[in-house]
Amino acid sequence: MGDQHSSAQQQGAQPSGADLERWRLILGPAAESCTGGLSAENAQRDAALDWLYSRDDDLGKRGVRRGGARSDGQRGADDSPSQLTTVDWLDGIHRLFPKETIERLERDAIERYKINDVLTNPDVLERIEPSPSLLKAVLRTKHLMNPQVLAAARRIVEEVVQRLVEKLSVQVRTVFTGSRTRKPSWHRRARDFDLKRTLRANLKHYQPEERRVAIERPQFHSRTSKRLEQWQLVLLVDQSGSMTGSVIHSAVTAACLHALPGLKTHLIAFDTSVVDMTSDVDDPVELLMKVQLGGGTDIARAVEYGAGLIDNPRRSIVALISDFYEGGSEARLVHLVKQLCEQGTQVLGLAALDEDANPIYDHQMAARLSGVGAHVGAMTPSHLVEFVAERLGT
Repeated sequence: MGDQHSSAQQQGAQPSGADLERWRLILGPAAESCTGGLSAENAQRDAALDWLYSRDDDLGKRGVRRGGARSDGQRGADDSPSQLTTVDWLDGIHRLFPKETIERLERDAIERYKINDVLTNPDVLERIEPSPSLLKAVLRTKHLMNPQVLAAARRIVEEVVQRLVEKLSVQVRTVFTGSRTRKPSWHRRARDFDLKRTLRANLKHYQPEERRVAIERPQFHSRTSKRLEQWQLVLLVDQSGSMTGSVIHSAVTAACLHALPGLKTHLIAFDTSVVDMTSDVDDPVELLMKVQLGGGTDIARAVEYGAGLIDNPRRSIVALISDFYEGGSEARLVHLVKQLCEQGTQVLGLAALDEDANPIYDHQMAARLSGVGAHVGAMTPSHLVEFVAERLGT
């Protein structure tokens, strides 16, 4: 009886949800009545695959309808994969698939389906509105562009980077030009206007019938300049495909901090090799055009290189910007970070440096680095600027 019961259990075993989702991805929407729907992330994968491969003429010959087609063969007016733009698709596949799959999808898009509106058509690049998502797509695919297209793509890089630099530069100036004090000042600058003291000083000019205070003596704060001792900031930036946004913002942040007195800024890009890009740190556009995204990851090698740049450990900040998925020796990485922390260096482990600061990363490795003294988390560029300013003020 026991054997019969075991056999019945095996015969009645149901496939797991993950198995059903894989079958749904393989078979397409027609299989949903049997497999059920997809998770949000797998639905995005399905949309990305559908956007590309629904162009295949052989699907119609085999009676397969994809790309948001209804059972009557007509496309529905919904949010189906056909609504994706090329830029959306390029950005999406780099978030959703491993490197080998991305390379295959890009190759099929260009060679099999001749989707060339972004990659090979300079006219489209001249007309298209520059945006952060388009900048990411350009950086991820610039290795596929001919010189003419690359020249057109550079305009996108320049415009988006300029906007980012202008925005962050305002924050840098605010943080590093000195702190306000309670002492009054005769220098009348709008950013130093003291509202509370102004109201108190002019209350006698209150006009009840108009319910307002006539300001005859505006009050202003004074500022004390920060005395900056020489510090070093070493930015170690992971070039893997998932870190594209962080690579962009690292270049912009380095450019904004580079000219500050009292701060020597280094920018190092890495995958399995290490490239010192400090010579281009004052030109973030040129720097980004040289970045080669993708490849493996040897974080320990980058940390070792960065440690070799440090002159005064107690006046140094090492910001490791990575998803912490180590392709080299994990033990060596942890040991190097521990050494840096023990010698007094401020070590930041940033799983993201971008406006979203919502990363996907190796939590186990992040915890190990935190355990040996690193500050681990995610930051926006302005938060990193504030962190650096606080350390320089100590």
